[in-house]
Amino acid sequence: MPCLDIKDGRVVKGVHFVGLQDAGDPVECARAYCEAGANELAFLDITATIEGRKTMLETVKRVAAVTTVPFTVGGGIRSVSEAENVLAAGADRVSISSAAFRTPELITESAKAFGSEKIVVAIDVDKNPNLPSGYEVYIDGGNTATDKDAIEWAKEAEDRGASIILPTSKACDGAKTGFDLPLISGIRKAVKVPIIASGGAGSLEHFALAAKAGADILLAASVFHFGEITISELKKYLLQQGIPVE
Repeated sequence: MPCLDIKDGRVVKGVHFVGLQDAGDPVECARAYCEAGANELAFLDITATIEGRKTMLETVKRVAAVTTVPFTVGGGIRSVSEAENVLAAGADRVSISSAAFRTPELITESAKAFGSEKIVVAIDVDKNPNLPSGYEVYIDGGNTATDKDAIEWAKEAEDRGASIILPTSKACDGAKTGFDLPLISGIRKAVKVPIIASGGAGSLEHFALAAKAGADILLAASVFHFGEITISELKKYLLQQGIPVE
């Protein structure tokens, strides 16, 4: 699942959520990933919440027009009506994070309105040894600590109607040192819905380890954007490791 992090209408990628680099035009990136064999595509408007604005619907429409795989869109979605607008613009699913945390009823109401299969809850996470799981939820693009246990929140999000949980480790994001495996396995033990591994992919082995830890969908950005790993070689490697891929 290649991830298009969007800022000012361009694909960008940083490390630990900062130091953003330009990685191309979102429409061209989406088209190329679909042609390369991606199974899913994510589009995250990473500054929408911080800037207090809605998701860029025109950009979503342009990307959706060239996307041939399930397409998840997040960033700045704060209400059922905004989720409806994003789905109408061509998204197959909406990903909600900060607004879902602040108003958990948004998960329930959105699942009721569109079906739970349309609802992804994204959780930005950092380590906090003072919490039961050792992981804390962060909101506002990873800038605001909440003192909420991340695994407890993942379970609540599932109970409220999320069909997929997308945890991203701040400590691992963009560092290419591997996914946060204890986080993935902890959430796997707590929920039954699919989990998207996000944050830290740097090698073929990292993807396999995430799958073995319990991830159902493997998301990455940098290694795909900058040509370090191709989707075809990753699929071949995973099959060699005994991990089924579509």
